[in-house]
Amino acid sequence: MNTQAYLILLCWVVFLVVWLVSAINTKRYARRNMNSLFMRLVIVVIVSVFFSSKTVQAIFVGAQQSIATPPVQWLGVVLCVLGMALAIWARVYLGRNWGMPMSLKQEAELVTTGPYAYVRHPIYSGFMLAALGSALVSVWWFVPLVLFSIYFIYSAKTEEKIMLKEFPDQYPGYMKRTNMLIPFVL
Repeated sequence: MNTQAYLILLCWVVFLVVWLVSAINTKRYARRNMNSLFMRLVIVVIVSVFFSSKTVQAIFVGAQQSIATPPVQWLGVVLCVLGMALAIWARVYLGRNWGMPMSLKQEAELVTTGPYAYVRHPIYSGFMLAALGSALVSVWWFVPLVLFSIYFIYSAKTEEKIMLKEFPDQYPGYMKRTNMLIPFVL
């Protein structure tokens, strides 16, 4: 494993530790969506089965050798760090309102400051940017990037419906001012 791959791994480990520690003091759920947990488990199983194939492993090893040049890998490290920083920044702004995707907390508050002033789902944006950076370092990350991006887009759209019901006066205006995942684009 090269330096860039170690940095990507370190980035994800630090992120997981921060995420787990910050999950300790959150508000109780008003409504929890267990489908979200199930969907993430299915993605992990699909990725595991996919990568257990010898043919897939051979294809990815060949792709890794041709795509991941050192400058591309360093760009990947930078994107991964920026993505993690965005997700953590967004998590800090949510404070005790943070919870499982597609769920609602008791006494929920609409957060529209910090990274939420630019996009409505900056945690998902950060995850996807970090996964894209990781995929530039190691093409093995490409499949999780695609699957989790699909999951995050689905989650964002589902959460938007929940937020429209929870904040019918504020959320429509917020949607007009911000993009869902990528500032000025999407």
